[in-house]
Amino acid sequence: MRNFDRLTQFALAAGAVVAGAPILGAAPASAQQHFTFAMVTHAQPGDTFWDIIRKGANAAAKKDDAKLIYLADPTATKEAQLVDNVVQQHVDGVALTLAFPDAEAGAVKDAQKAGIPIVGFNAGTDDWKKEGLLMYVGQDENIAGQAVGERLNSEGATSVVCVDQQQGAVQLEERCDGIKKTFKGAFEVLYVTGYDMPTVKARMTAKLQENPKIDYVVTLGAPFAPAVLDAISAAGSKAKLGTFDLNPQAVGLIQQGKLQWAVDQQPFVEGYEAIDLLWLYKTNGDVVGGGGPLLTGPAFVTKDNVADVSKFAQAGTR
Repeated sequence: MRNFDRLTQFALAAGAVVAGAPILGAAPASAQQHFTFAMVTHAQPGDTFWDIIRKGANAAAKKDDAKLIYLADPTATKEAQLVDNVVQQHVDGVALTLAFPDAEAGAVKDAQKAGIPIVGFNAGTDDWKKEGLLMYVGQDENIAGQAVGERLNSEGATSVVCVDQQQGAVQLEERCDGIKKTFKGAFEVLYVTGYDMPTVKARMTAKLQENPKIDYVVTLGAPFAPAVLDAISAAGSKAKLGTFDLNPQAVGLIQQGKLQWAVDQQPFVEGYEAIDLLWLYKTNGDVVGGGGPLLTGPAFVTKDNVADVSKFAQAGTR
């Protein structure tokens, strides 16, 4: 894992700091302050991806000597309410997944009126600028989806199902939309509800039995890969499987040849940078990215390079 403590030097060297950016509320870099930052996400219970996000955020908060408040809810209205809650606590900054832009817009405006800076991460690549967020760190999900579509073409896939576990979450919709944009074969989206894995298996099994021409399944979260593999086996299908995101179990499945690849957006980096960017803004007025997002992916983990990341996955940071 690279040394994140040198982010400012890297950004300056790359010309990524925006000259003349607004620094309302910023303090001189020499004045060490103890801040309280909130991280508000749309995480669903049981998704280990968010554990990695939180590890990165905790690491940055520890380095920055800041207090971290972590809150999550997978529903649009409740995530927006969490933003309202931390605004009322007068936090010094918010790292936010803009998964439901319309529902969250009002809470975002209230935070901005209160002078609280907001950094977007993980979700909202198409909306963070429109909502006036300072910076954004994460993966462009549509671009990632397009890369998956091209990969499916190169592997000779002809009929693909994209398994979406959270209908209405914009970043998941963008992944499927990206695949559809570049994939040349038959394509459909199968919506499942949350992390009820027996139901996921049952719905996927039924879909594969209904359409035996399906030769590839793409899950939008690594925890769904084992359930879909069980469904492929139960249906007697020969479909291959790829997934977005990475966890230790996915690494093992890639090593075993059961999972063809995983798209890694490096969630530890997302969590770390989201908090550290708030700290840089508050202590030095830095706005990083040159008006664009700080991209953390996509990167494909396959049998050819899985050994290079397996030790980090076992440590819970990939």
